[in-house]
Amino acid sequence: MTLFHFVGIKGAGMSSLAQIMHDMGHNVQGSDIENTVFTEYAIRNKGIKILPFDTNNIKEGMTVIAGNAFPDSHPEIAKAYDLGLEVHRYHIFLGEFMSQYTSVAVTGAHGKTSTTGLLSHVMNGDQKTSFLIGDGTGMGLPDSSYFAFEACEYRRHFLSYFPDYAIMTNIDFDHPDYFKDLDDVTNAFQEMAKNVKKGIIAWGNDEELKKIKADVPIYYYGFEDNNDIFAKDIKTSSKGTTFDVYFKSGNTFIGTFTTPMYGDHHVLNALAVIAVCYLEKLDIDNIKEALLTFGGVKRRFSESFYDNQILIDDYAHHPREINATIESARKKYPEKEVVAVFQPHTFSRTETFLNEFAVSLSQADKVYLCDIFGSIREQQGELTIHDLKTLIPNSDLISEETVSQLKKHENGVILFMGAGDIQKVQKAYVQSLGE
Repeated sequence: MTLFHFVGIKGAGMSSLAQIMHDMGHNVQGSDIENTVFTEYAIRNKGIKILPFDTNNIKEGMTVIAGNAFPDSHPEIAKAYDLGLEVHRYHIFLGEFMSQYTSVAVTGAHGKTSTTGLLSHVMNGDQKTSFLIGDGTGMGLPDSSYFAFEACEYRRHFLSYFPDYAIMTNIDFDHPDYFKDLDDVTNAFQEMAKNVKKGIIAWGNDEELKKIKADVPIYYYGFEDNNDIFAKDIKTSSKGTTFDVYFKSGNTFIGTFTTPMYGDHHVLNALAVIAVCYLEKLDIDNIKEALLTFGGVKRRFSESFYDNQILIDDYAHHPREINATIESARKKYPEKEVVAVFQPHTFSRTETFLNEFAVSLSQADKVYLCDIFGSIREQQGELTIHDLKTLIPNSDLISEETVSQLKKHENGVILFMGAGDIQKVQKAYVQSLGE
């Protein structure tokens, strides 16, 4: 049996793919940094071996899956080539793997992970669906009919995929270390649209998505009835958010649905998922039931409770995502103070969106800022966290050593936001509560 070795197995997509291959009965192991990363828990729970980076990990006969964060010059990848082993880049391998299913790609600047998690959960309410989610979760279900997966636009990796359907949540300028500007991002999505085989489900209020041309039907979703699929009569309650869904063709009433989530973006995510299920003629009653039981994905509004405080761990690392997280907190907990604890992710993104970060974070009642978190590709930059702090009047700095200052927000919803290691700050605060 072939041994698959994943170089960079703790990466969100790599972790998910390793789990899928394991579930399919393959022999899987991987290597990565020794620091703890939240994605590794699911890998270890499945008994997949994680090794420190070492050229001795690479042996004759194995197939190597290389994470996109690591160049061909990485010692393990270089040795694999020297030995003449099969070496596949993550996105290339994934593109080939999905061809055996009816596949649904979820892409967009924001909302990919939450929507993919919702899609896989809801579709499994009616048909077996294997899935790969960008929170480090993956599952390969035997005899699956469908494959739901997160398709990242970074470095145009999603051009390796040829899905049956694509959900496009939005187009926005991000990854300034790669994309030149918004037009460059839109061009990438236009290229991806040409790869879709059955249909595209796109947010109807996104001006950039409206520019997309495709050889397959484009179904727009939103709140206005000029969309192909739209939601009306939206109501919130202790159960979540309830709404009616219509399909424009024949003004068809699809049904009344309830999501346990709060915020407009969650309704939009649900609409996109319902559209795919409707187009594939899945059982609507099963879809309704599955939607109601969705518990969310890792690091997306993940809640814990300590006396009157609510601590929320969220991956939000772009101004638009911060807006959505704060909106959800205010709608779900309208009587509580909203406190933002934010760690910027990468120097290039912080510099590019410095003013936008300030505007988004200022919507919170109080803001705490952590030092900028670099990345494997980008370890340093010219600006510091003080450049952002000067733009936010009601802000202070915070670290693992100074987290006790959060205790004064006795009736607060504390949002720990960021794509780096912000969880260390939250963990330090939780430990301080027991002191």
